[in-house]
Amino acid sequence: MFSFCTDPETLGTFRWFACYFTTGKQVAFYTSFGTVLLLLAITAPAALAFGFGGAMAARSRALPLRILGKGYIALVRGVPDIVYFLFFVIALDQAFEWLRHKVLCPDWDQPIRQGADFIVCSAAKLPLGNAPQWVHETYGFALAVLTFAIVFGAFAANVLFGAMRAVPRGQMETAEAYGMTRRQAFRRILVPQMWVYALPGLSNLWMVLIKATPLLFLLGVEDIVYWARSLGGTANPRFTDYPHGDWRVWYFLALLIFYLLFTKASEVVLERIMTRLTHGQATTGGEAQRKAV
Repeated sequence: MFSFCTDPETLGTFRWFACYFTTGKQVAFYTSFGTVLLLLAITAPAALAFGFGGAMAARSRALPLRILGKGYIALVRGVPDIVYFLFFVIALDQAFEWLRHKVLCPDWDQPIRQGADFIVCSAAKLPLGNAPQWVHETYGFALAVLTFAIVFGAFAANVLFGAMRAVPRGQMETAEAYGMTRRQAFRRILVPQMWVYALPGLSNLWMVLIKATPLLFLLGVEDIVYWARSLGGTANPRFTDYPHGDWRVWYFLALLIFYLLFTKASEVVLERIMTRLTHGQATTGGEAQRKAV
């Protein structure tokens, strides 16, 4: 913070805003943009991993795996996302604490479920009560990432499952005729070619994931929506050196611009990836490239 900010009441308009936008809470607001980007950077590959596993299970020859994969896809896709975002965080947290409780406190003689309360021994708490604040924040963020990965992984599984089925069966039969095993044909023929069919659906899923990041606010993570709502509200002179009226419209306008720019950049990158993948392929995109040349 600037040295001339010691007495905000004597500052001019420019210096007042310069001091206001460099307070600790404002810096936390700027940092929260990094929280959103970090969530996307971790969740996207994690959801893709869940999706790939779900798609492989859904097309498995083993009936139990096939039921598990298709059940995972149908269950998550058939229930509103907000239900899972609110349910998984509580359920996962209690599941982790229950497992720790069984291991660390075997002599506990009281019921864990006491009405609406979930009570475990202090050693089983996650995180521990005496843990630093950053540990609590990291744990909450990790639960949010896992929740996002599970939910969006089901949608990715549906996209990948359809993309695998879109690869012409004749190519798999040709690979088997050349002596490839089923696993080799899957790894060398099916997987490399399915991405051209999967990318349109995965692109839409990426856009939905970007728009779903404000749900971090509902999960207790101090994201950009949390800080925009907190800082944009009316500031009382009794509690701050920088009082102001209701500025939420300006803060949320900044979020609007951020999301529009980010989605536009994503569209450009995804379009280039799609052009590269369809080059030389017997698809609509590949045919369009050949005609253009």
